[in-house]
Parts: sequence; C-alpha cells; structure tokens
Amino acid sequence: MDLRKLKTLIDLVSDSNVSELEITEAEGKVRIVKGGGAMVQGYAPAPVYAAPVAAPVAAGAVAAPAAPAVEVVAGHTVKSPMVGTFYRSASPGAKAFVEVGSVIKEGETVCIIEAMKILNEIEADKSGTVTRILCENGQAVEFGQPLFIIE
Repeated sequence: MDLRKLKTLIDLVSDSNVSELEITEAEGKVRIVKGGGAMVQGYAPAPVYAAPVAAPVAAGAVAAPAAPAVEVVAGHTVKSPMVGTFYRSASPGAKAFVEVGSVIKEGETVCIIEAMKILNEIEADKSGTVTRILCENGQAVEFGQPLFIIE
C-alpha cells in the first residue's frame, strides 16, 4: 500500500466519527485505530498462496474449446462509484427507485449504496430507459462495477 493512500486513510479516520478502520489488500493488511489523540497503525504482509499446477497434456489430446466470449451490452452503463452494499429502495419495504422499463432523467436517484454505515444516493449520469438491473438488492458491489444499463 503506498504512503499517500495510507496518509489519506489516516486523515479520513481522524476527521470522522469512525474510531477504527481495517483494510485488507493484496499487499497486506492495515488497521488504523483512533484513540486519545494518537493514531496507531499496523501492517501485516498478506499470505502468499502457490498457484495450482496444471496436469501435463497428452501428446494426442484435443485442445480445449475457447473461453466463452465476453457479453457486449448495448447502452450506457451506470457504474458504482464506491465499494458498499447495493439497495434498490430507500428502506426494506419501500418501492424501488427504478425498475426495468423506467424512464429516468439525468441526476435522478437510481439506487443507494451503503458504505461504512452511510447511505449514498447514486444518481443516473444519463437520461434514458432502464433496460437491465445488474445487481441484486443487498448485494456487495465493488468500485466501477456495472449497476444498470440505460438506453
């Protein structure tokens, strides 16, 4: 993890109501704890796993079929601007913000992503008709993950 990212995380924790933050990445794990005005950080290298060894192919073996083609989706993709939990409505019993076939305007709320106990309204970045909803209610989403297709 680079130093600038670590400094940003420390600043975020110190400026917020969060008292503890733990992040695990490929390079290792960082834990930031706020207490008594002092920041404590720890770093542990991530475990390294060996890649599985492929079995040797016999001389007369037929080659495996090619991997399936990646699906090309027509239309504009609304992507997640953050890591969090995807919700289609403001509360469990409420009506969903959008459905397949809904006509939406740019800037209209299409879903909520909860990150660190904060509900973030995600707005459409283009006007059009929702043709596909790519996430399930309550599903964890990653940064840049496609959420909706708008035509």
